[in-house]
Amino acid sequence: MSDAVGVAVVVAFTVLAGVVVVLTRVRLSRGGSGRFDVGRTLVGAHTVTGVLALVVWTTFLIAPDDSPAGSALVGIIGLAFWWIVALLGLLVLTRWLPSRGRHSRDGAVDGWSRGPWLSVLAHLGMVLDVSVLTWGYLTQTV
Repeated sequence: MSDAVGVAVVVAFTVLAGVVVVLTRVRLSRGGSGRFDVGRTLVGAHTVTGVLALVVWTTFLIAPDDSPAGSALVGIIGLAFWWIVALLGLLVLTRWLPSRGRHSRDGAVDGWSRGPWLSVLAHLGMVLDVSVLTWGYLTQTV
């Protein structure tokens, strides 16, 4: 893969990761859907970490290599934030786990989807996305 294609892939995946963070916040700010309420703390942590990841990683991508913002440490910190966002996103998916018992209820739905498919696509996609960003970093594509 040429460097230009690799850079384009990393930039596109960075944008997609930012979209997942924003849409998760928008979707869950009104309660969202699922069988369980994952709570404001988890959604807030996902959003804050996602914004930090986006800012640090984008700064790393656009900074010249000889500047402190373009250093390897900044790239590693950005990737660490992305991995935390991906793990928090998987925790957000727990709202779709089946519930059993006398007092269990059916999952709530919202206007975005009928079931967990959108959340699964977004958050498993985020794990793939962060894997690609890590690949881009490790192969020195970016």
